Amino acid sequence: MDPKILIFSAPSGAGKTTLVHHLMNFKEFKLEFSVSACSRVARGNEIHGKDYYYLSVDEFKTKINNNEFLEWEEVYKDHYYGSLKSEVDRITQKGNNVIFDVDVKGGLNIKRFYKDRALAIFVMPPSINELENRLIRRLTDKEEAIKTRLTKAKCELEFANKFDVIIVNDDLELAKKEIISVVKSFLSL
Repeated sequence: MDPKILIFSAPSGAGKTTLVHHLMNFKEFKLEFSVSACSRVARGNEIHGKDYYYLSVDEFKTKINNNEFLEWEEVYKDHYYGSLKSEVDRITQKGNNVIFDVDVKGGLNIKRFYKDRALAIFVMPPSINELENRLIRRLTDKEEAIKTRLTKAKCELEFANKFDVIIVNDDLELAKKEIISVVKSFLSL
């Protein structure tokens, strides 16, 4: 059976990364995380091929022109991020299933590419107010950044119904159980 693709998207603070990390603990799912590419320089202890594939702007643009990306975005001038087709090939050739943690537009692009071989999962916060409270509680952003994230979240929520599954993360333990059930069913374990 062909390995499958799991795509997770959500507004910042919805709990997507927490759920992805939870799934990675289940060895029977044979999940491997898809490492993204970017055109920025590695920061601190970041490692090429583990945190990102670090490419020059020219290398990134060449790969765009050669249609080597499933999805990509220029976040701001000459700062590109994207998902390489070769990364999915690398993972699936080992017989592993691929898991993506990507933005909403990127997730939908990957779903369009892989169709029924992929499951697109949207992690929904219980409300915008709760999302704001979570962003404040995690103490990683200043007030202006939180406002920017909330504005972006409102736009991202409009895409939720385009995903195959919506997991409302109101209670983390329930969301973990729900995601395990959804993934087991999709992988037919």
